[in-house]
Amino acid sequence: MATETAPPQAQTGDAPQGFAYAFAAYAFWGVMPLYLRALGHMPPFEVLAHRILWSVPFAALILLVTRRFGDIRRAVSSPRTMVMATVTALLITVNWLTYVYAVGSGQAIEGALGYFINPLFSILLGAILLKERLAPVQMAAIALAFVAVGILTYDAGRLPWISLTLTVSWGAYSFLRKTLPVGPNQGFFLEVALLSVPALPYVIWLEMNGVGHLTRGTASDAWLLAAAGLVTSVPLMLYANGAKLLRLSTLGIMQYLTPTIIFLLAVFVFHEPMNPVKLFAFALIWVALALYTWSMLRAYRAR
Repeated sequence: MATETAPPQAQTGDAPQGFAYAFAAYAFWGVMPLYLRALGHMPPFEVLAHRILWSVPFAALILLVTRRFGDIRRAVSSPRTMVMATVTALLITVNWLTYVYAVGSGQAIEGALGYFINPLFSILLGAILLKERLAPVQMAAIALAFVAVGILTYDAGRLPWISLTLTVSWGAYSFLRKTLPVGPNQGFFLEVALLSVPALPYVIWLEMNGVGHLTRGTASDAWLLAAAGLVTSVPLMLYANGAKLLRLSTLGIMQYLTPTIIFLLAVFVFHEPMNPVKLFAFALIWVALALYTWSMLRAYRAR
């Protein structure tokens, strides 16, 4: 895994290694609902706390092997870095918690929608924050996404808050994570270390009150929770390494893989309902993604 520590520069090209990292991360995330479904009988906050705590030793081991703990000392001594790490930690917490709740409550389709919208939100972020110029086709793609969200809101009688929360939290995390002035592995360790401060006493409280699943549940519960660190750390660290080597727009295109797998699992494995209105809204999103992909490929060929 990449372990660069210099402040990241503006990404102007795509490295093949970045494609490999990002592809593996998105595929891993795509099948993660199978794991989260097995934890569906547990409270989302408990699952989240274990994801955090079991990630700490895994992330520490990576830094130990790569001899990068010195970077952590330098990062801790920088108030700016710690503030940025705290912000990214909070964003990933919101994203994780929302996703765990979506899958556990039988709303994986809405979670998939959030990750389908995500690439288009990345385009919008790039245009607003990085001053990336949007072609008319790209603007049309974003407009179609807004129409799709409006249709789903009308059909359900409420905003698709799971989708929007996943979209905004992950889009903001992706953008800020690229500017965190430490290497990807070091940044991940900082995030989970910060989050472990509230997570550890919460898990201890659960176990002391007899409502935790680590020691009070079945053997399979304990093993599933213990695996949370591996399941959480591997794709996120792969993503963090890939994000350093790819443009934001490229990451947006590659994100199609995760929601596609989630959508197929939700419909054909979890058998979640898919009415014609919802399917039409998804079709608009797919058209929007097709338009954006075509625009990107045309621009690439022109260059």
